[in-house]
Amino acid sequence: MSEMNVVLPSMRVAYEEGTLGEEQLAGTWFAQLRHWLDEAAAAGLPEPNAMVLATADPTGRPSSRTVLAKLLDERGLVFFTNFTSTKSHELAATRYASATFPWIAMQRQATVRGQVEKVDNAETAAYWAQRPRGAQLGAWASPQSTVVSGRGSLDSALTAVQRRFADVENVPVPPHWGGWRIRPEVVEFWQGRPDRLHDRLRYRQDRDGWRVERIAP
Repeated sequence: MSEMNVVLPSMRVAYEEGTLGEEQLAGTWFAQLRHWLDEAAAAGLPEPNAMVLATADPTGRPSSRTVLAKLLDERGLVFFTNFTSTKSHELAATRYASATFPWIAMQRQATVRGQVEKVDNAETAAYWAQRPRGAQLGAWASPQSTVVSGRGSLDSALTAVQRRFADVENVPVPPHWGGWRIRPEVVEFWQGRPDRLHDRLRYRQDRDGWRVERIAP
């Protein structure tokens, strides 16, 4: 048995950083998520807008990866990506996703689940204009999720793109790139508590609107 296998069972953290009661929740899932995002940023957590995005293919086989949330409003949560990527193919097929913000240092997390839709061209263009030029060129150069011969092929592709747009002040949005919005049906807020009796409160949408429920840990 490896040393790591021996250590893993004893890895344990006491969750004593906070509590989450119904009276502490904001009136809407949007306001609560914005509040926790603001607190994570204020606490100096690295990339507080990083979230683990889970998707599945048409047969139900899941995949996950970390992406960055870039827009948040009452309509939902938006991230941007290459539409030729695995995640985009799976989202196009199932139209459903789940995303979790793992604020481990604060012993809390938030999970958003719901149907997805593509962001319109105007919103995509507005966000694209804020991206650093290098990130814009990288989006043109990378055939995301496809097999490449080596790092050299990516570097060569980037060099070609740099030459292509050398005299272009404003790099255009690639036709294969844009945003996905998760329109929440369930948003859960989790706060670690002692003895593994964690606080789990969720906003759930039904025919009568949104309701708040407590879930056993």
